[in-house]
Parts: sequence; structure tokens; C-alpha cells
Amino acid sequence: MAARRHSPLGHRILAVACGLALVGSLAACNYTSYYQKSAHDYSSRAKNDPKMTRVRSYGASTGDPKQHENRYFEYSSKLSYDVKALPGVNSAIVMLTDKNAYVAILTDWTATGTKSHGGAATREQDNTGTTEGVYNVDTGGTTNVGPRLATPYNSYFTHKDVSDLSSELKQVIGDTVRRGHPRVQEVHISANREFVNQMLEFAKLSWGNKPLAPHTQSFNRLVQYMFANGGDIPLPLYEHPPATR
Repeated sequence: MAARRHSPLGHRILAVACGLALVGSLAACNYTSYYQKSAHDYSSRAKNDPKMTRVRSYGASTGDPKQHENRYFEYSSKLSYDVKALPGVNSAIVMLTDKNAYVAILTDWTATGTKSHGGAATREQDNTGTTEGVYNVDTGGTTNVGPRLATPYNSYFTHKDVSDLSSELKQVIGDTVRRGHPRVQEVHISANREFVNQMLEFAKLSWGNKPLAPHTQSFNRLVQYMFANGGDIPLPLYEHPPATR
């Protein structure tokens, strides 16, 4: 039997098809690489990602067991605004001390990869009330749950453990804080719901031009509990006796 002969036209069509497939594949790869290196993705954590090319800018670095024994603390409106402006961050409160910066955030949908692992189960929110027209699906309440920035219902996202946040997101936040306050020794970041709400109470004092110095011990107890496995459970300011607030 004579061998089947392919026409020149058939060869050209096949070559064009292969070329288009290759171009499409390269375009997809280039887009993926471009997006991962953009400010709106925290999931790649690759060495060639510009967001990860610097020395780690967050977390413990000094090894000092007294690192969280701060002499004073103050609210930074500038750094809070700078961190809030980052993709994936809905709200931010930044406190500066004689040693460290402490950052409380809520995350949102404006960036991907803000979590280090897991799915929706790693969030502390039940947002099902959005579709039912209520803020609290347990009680049917139609208003927010008390004077809190972060609530269990219809809130932007909090994450229970410090390790639940993407290392890339923490790196970007750490870089942002250090650019605005180069002398800071360590930058500690959390999206824990209780931490966010307690940081809000300290910020409210600053917004009201009230002194923060009387609350330094309470602040240190909070950050030691959150970032140094402190044994003393911090009591929120709104649960303190009125005379000590």
C-alpha cells in the first residue's frame, strides 16, 4: 500500500495550530507570572516575586525575651492609613512603641492569597447574614453587633492565629511600616478578632485626645499574650471598671 502523502497546505495548518497553542500557553504563563508579582497577589511566595526579595521585615528578630515590655505606646494615623491602603487590607490600626510596631488588620477581597493556608473555615466570620438581611443569624439582629470593628457576623475577615496570614502579606506590611518608621526593631502583625477589637479601644483613646500612658501595662499584656505566648489573658478596656478606662 502506498504511503499517505500530506499536502503542503495540511502541514501549514498543523504548524499554525501548534504555533497558536504555544503562543496561548506562553501568554497564560506570562499572565500568571505578572499577576503573582503584582501588588494584588500574596499567594506565590516565590523568591523572584519582588514582594519577597528583601530580608524578612516582620515578626521576632532580636531574640530579646523582654521585647514586648514597652515603656510607652502611641497610635500612628499615618502608618495606619498606609497599611490600610494596601490591597487585601480593609482596615488597619498601627501602634508604635519605644521598640516595636504592632499592626491589627482586617482583610477583604481586594487581593488574593491573604491567608497562609485553608479555606473559608480559617476565617472567624459567618457572613451568611448578608443574604438573609441580618447581621446576626443567631438572633436575627439587623444592626451591627456592638461597638466592635470586627464581629462574628457580616464583618470583614479576621484570622485567629498569627500564622494564618500569608507570609507575603506580612512582608509587605512590614516593609510599609519600616519605610515610614525606620527605627522600629520588630513589626508584629495579627488579624485576630479580639486583638483587632482591643487595639481599636486603644486607638479610640488617642482619637479622643486621652492619655495612653495609664494603659501601657494593659497594652503590654495584650501584645505579650498575642505574640509571646503570655500567660495573662488581656481584659478589654470596655470591660475595665469605669474609673480605670
